[in-house]
Amino acid sequence: MPQLNPSPWLMLFLTTWLIFLYFLPSKIMNHAFPNLPSPKPTQNQKTTPFNWPWH
Repeated sequence: MPQLNPSPWLMLFLTTWLIFLYFLPSKIMNHAFPNLPSPKPTQNQKTTPFNWPWH
């Protein structure tokens, strides 16, 4: 069963995961988000109920 031989794919697998774990987080964390979150206002807004014309 050749799929049990780790020689052809193990180094490729490890190298790929090292790239994912080392380079990509720094690129993702350096991304600038254009819309920064803003806190919601603490005051309650007054809402009026809608009168349905058929009710």
